[in-house]
Parts: sequence; C-alpha cells; structure tokens
Amino acid sequence: MKTIGIIGGMSWESSLMYYQQLNLAVKHAKGGLHSAKINLVSVDFAEIERLQHQGDWQALAEKMLAAGLSVQASGADFLLIATNTMHKVAEDVEQALSIPLLHIADATASELLKDGVKRVGLLGTQFTMQQDFYKGRLQQRGLEVLVPDDVGMALVHNIIYQELCQGKVLNSSRDVYLQEMEKLKAAGAEAIILGCTEIGLLVQQSHTAIRLYDTTAIHVSAASQFALAD
Repeated sequence: MKTIGIIGGMSWESSLMYYQQLNLAVKHAKGGLHSAKINLVSVDFAEIERLQHQGDWQALAEKMLAAGLSVQASGADFLLIATNTMHKVAEDVEQALSIPLLHIADATASELLKDGVKRVGLLGTQFTMQQDFYKGRLQQRGLEVLVPDDVGMALVHNIIYQELCQGKVLNSSRDVYLQEMEKLKAAGAEAIILGCTEIGLLVQQSHTAIRLYDTTAIHVSAASQFALAD
C-alpha cells in the first residue's frame, strides 16, 4: 500500500473528512485492522484565506510548494491538495515535486464523463467559480460548466468562508445552496459539482433530486484506489 501525502488545513473541517474517508476506504478494501498510510502537513488557514482575498497567489504558491516538499520528504508516494481553490497553484507544486499529484478536477471530470454528464453546474468559492484554473481544466475534458450569477456566487462564497470553514452548518444556508442548484438545473445543468471540500458538510444527495458530485468523496476515492493499486 502506498503512503498518501496530504496538504490539509484548508479548512481543517474538510481535512477531517479526508482523513476519515481515506481510512474507511482502506478498511473496506482490505478489512481487519487495516488503515490508510497518511502523511499530512496542515497549514494555518487564516494565513491562506488572507492571501487569497488579497490576490497574492505567488505567496500562496510558495506556501503550497513548501508544504508539498515537506510531504514529499516525509516519504509519501503521491500528493493530494485537500481543497479545490488551492489547485490554482497545483501546477507550480507539481512541477517542483518528483512524486505525482492527483488533481481534484481531473478526478471529478473522470467521474462526470464516466456517467455521461456533459453540462454541469459548479458551486465553490468565487475563485473556483470565476477563474479558469478549475473550469478550464473541466472544459479541456469536453465538459460545459455553468456557474451562478454574481449575486449567487457571493452568497455561495460567503457561506463557505463565514460558516462552513468554521464548522457552522445552517439550514437557511442549505436552502440558499439548493435554490442556486435549481437555477443551474433550469439553465441546463445535468448535475452539480460540490466544488469546495466543505460543501458536503451542508448538502448531501438526500437533500435534492439533482445529481451531486462531491469533490471530497471523488478525490478520496481516486486516492484510495491509487494507494491500493499494485
């Protein structure tokens, strides 16, 4: 079994889900007392959030690279960046490492295409919804990506940072997300990507008839399969 390297803490709420789900996946696959081999470097999200909203992606790339090199030095066989937004600097990190990086958007695109989805709605931070580093990667795989309007984007973004990243799960905010999903469905979305690793805290498939693709679960599945492959 390979050792899974993780850059986490963005936020620790979702990193907790990564740790739990990876161990459950390995336990399910191997049984008994087996658990995942994980080397985790966790950053201070307050510093990351400040630099994100200042638009200082160069400083963020340097922080992610330092964390990635630390994970690599620990003996990990491959790397996960346990957040969607910070995949904006994934290529910078990947180019400097000798171990593979499993990109969350690639894993998500593969799941969508396997299921025959061609037009998909995307919810996440404003950085993920607006910028090309994530949408563009999906579009390169032939997917059409729909996002909320500016008002909807702001609502979705603020709930992530002001609530979910702080462990607050409010029914009123779930209603906001479900309304935005319905708008995307009306615009032609066949499914919705939960494109922030905390959204799964708020919305699950049981809350809606619209097909949901939880990027945390998808990333974990890809990582566990890679770790367990011969």
